[in-house]
Amino acid sequence: MLHSLARVTPTAALGHYLTPTPAGFALHMSASPRNLRAVRGLTEATLLGAGVAPDLVDSAQLVLSELYGNAVHACGDYVPLIAEVDSDPAGVWVRLHDPDRRRLPHRSGVQLDDSAAESGRGLPLMDLLAPGWDVALTPVGKQVRCLLPHSRN
Repeated sequence: MLHSLARVTPTAALGHYLTPTPAGFALHMSASPRNLRAVRGLTEATLLGAGVAPDLVDSAQLVLSELYGNAVHACGDYVPLIAEVDSDPAGVWVRLHDPDRRRLPHRSGVQLDDSAAESGRGLPLMDLLAPGWDVALTPVGKQVRCLLPHSRN
């Protein structure tokens, strides 16, 4: 699967194109359950290999999964996505690009501790794990950018 691809030269296969970077990767893919599992595994292997603390790796996987789910909800199954994960001295950067500039993330008003809510906790969770996350419009869509700091004081 993609886990082992993090240590090799850029690799193309049906449904994804991986470009390793010095401290992470960029993965072009079509959204599917298989590719979500693969990018989560690649995130784990890459960040643990870079010496990132396991709890921060878990948080990065969670944020990436939330962004991925939001992109599929906004754009539909098999939407082309670009996931970027990088570690630097400030923390772990998680970025996800999708092609729809019109559908921006919006808060539902649901709180993390709302036991009656069936959805809508994702952005409050991102606020907690990656305060200051933002959205940049690009010529071909939008990119949600998150920095998960090494220490959350």
